[in-house]
Amino acid sequence: MEKSKLSVNELEIVLYKQNEEEYISLTDMAKYRDSERSDYIIQNWMRTRSTVEFLGLWEGLNNPEFNSIEFDGFRIESGSNSFALTPKKWILATNAVGIVSKSGRYGGTYAHKDIAFEFASWLSPTFKLYLITEYQRLKEIETNQYNLEWNVKRILSKTNYHIHTDAVKNYILPERNYEKDKQWILYAEEADLLNVALFNCTAKDWRIANPELAKKSMNIRDIASINELAILSNLETLNAQMIKENIAKQKRFEKLAEIAKYQLTILNDKDFMKALKKMNDRVFVEEQKRLKNND
Repeated sequence: MEKSKLSVNELEIVLYKQNEEEYISLTDMAKYRDSERSDYIIQNWMRTRSTVEFLGLWEGLNNPEFNSIEFDGFRIESGSNSFALTPKKWILATNAVGIVSKSGRYGGTYAHKDIAFEFASWLSPTFKLYLITEYQRLKEIETNQYNLEWNVKRILSKTNYHIHTDAVKNYILPERNYEKDKQWILYAEEADLLNVALFNCTAKDWRIANPELAKKSMNIRDIASINELAILSNLETLNAQMIKENIAKQKRFEKLAEIAKYQLTILNDKDFMKALKKMNDRVFVEEQKRLKNND
């Protein structure tokens, strides 16, 4: 469960992600109205008919396990002077998922961002605008950090490529005695040793399969995932060392392929986001979904 904080009108509001959905602390937000009685503010909001109807509509659209019969009872009673509704009562009676009641250090009432923004409107239209602005700013920062990490990995990969090609020049070319204008062939072969170990295709194969991207001077490494670039960096360093140790190309390839497969399995299972493929600056595609859609 990933946590972060929004700062709105000098209020710190906890936000967390669970099952790819984001929840915002209503308890923290309610302090905008009354810093001492957050629970009372939330209950006041929940007792109105418009709130109950909105919550019921959201659950009906997003929660197949929602208890609509219990909801109808709340809807009929809502708005009357005697009607009272707490988050826990709502969750237990209707099996709601849009509102969450948590205990512990970050305890309190949380709501899916759709519901949290609705609560913010009830608190104050001005507060809602500040909240949405801060939320969007946080999302932009996360996106920029994601792109920055991507670019850093790409730069690291290019830097290690120089180390790798230097090892090829110093430890393979002198032994083979190729003519100077044919040195690039050996570089390509060593580069493709890594390409095949990691991507299961050569650079030429990729260019033939992706002519439009090739025309833009893109290559197979430009669309690699962050995890693949990290592994490529490891493979380049390892291959350079094995070249220095005069390990045969076939044995090097077998070792590189084994390591690539193992590391991909570990990293992709650990971090879903970094297993994504970058199609362009705005589009990221999960490799497994891409392959499935192409079947």
